[in-house]
Amino acid sequence: QVQLVESGGGLVQAGGSLRLSCAASGRTFSRYVMGWFRQAPGKEREFVAVINRSAGSTSTADSVKGRFTISRDNTKNTVYLQMNSLKPEDTAVYYCAASSRGNDRVGGYYYTYRSTYDYWGQGTQVTVSS
Repeated sequence: QVQLVESGGGLVQAGGSLRLSCAASGRTFSRYVMGWFRQAPGKEREFVAVINRSAGSTSTADSVKGRFTISRDNTKNTVYLQMNSLKPEDTAVYYCAASSRGNDRVGGYYYTYRSTYDYWGQGTQVTVSS
């Protein structure tokens, strides 16, 4: 069992930056591929970014590519999402998720599916004003 707790959300002006954190409980954090998803009002939850178990490989959605960076620190059981050049359309609740499945190759579509993930955090609100 893994518990995930996100933090770092808030209100920011367009063009600003935020850094989200997701702290995981337990001693097996490094066994999980970690992802970030977001859900805007009235929309489905969508993939944002993913990082493999060793932090050696990442993938991000086209909508945030070049602006968002995912990273992790396995010694701190924490995954991060650095968000720069924020836009109003980035407004959403952001969720981190953990997956014990798959072959750890994050470049394809497998880890963009919500059903691939076993555990989810409660979410943190990010609001970008224009």
